[in-house]
Amino acid sequence: MDTLAIRLKESRKEKKLSQQKLAELADVHYTNVGKYERGEATPSASVLNRISQALEISPDFLMNGTLKDKADNSLADEELLVQFKKVEKLSDRKKQLVKEFLDAFLFKSTVQNLAS
Repeated sequence: MDTLAIRLKESRKEKKLSQQKLAELADVHYTNVGKYERGEATPSASVLNRISQALEISPDFLMNGTLKDKADNSLADEELLVQFKKVEKLSDRKKQLVKEFLDAFLFKSTVQNLAS
């Protein structure tokens, strides 16, 4: 089950923040962060906005967990994100070619890392 509590905790951990540090950044008491992550309480809209800003994600992603928001928030390289969005608009055949190329490139990189 993908809930606000789970998305909040996962997003905080991805940013390598403690509950205390997130609370400081979002100007909320650290015990409330724990309650939000355990699903014992729901943040108000203003608190949700501050937490989202501190985590550099959208409030919509925290509340609804849309795939588009997750993609937008998980790629730090904006140029790469723009390129992936362009690839999405290609024909199915061309998208498949890009996926195969990426798979081959990543496989080669993995093999090279194992060999070194």
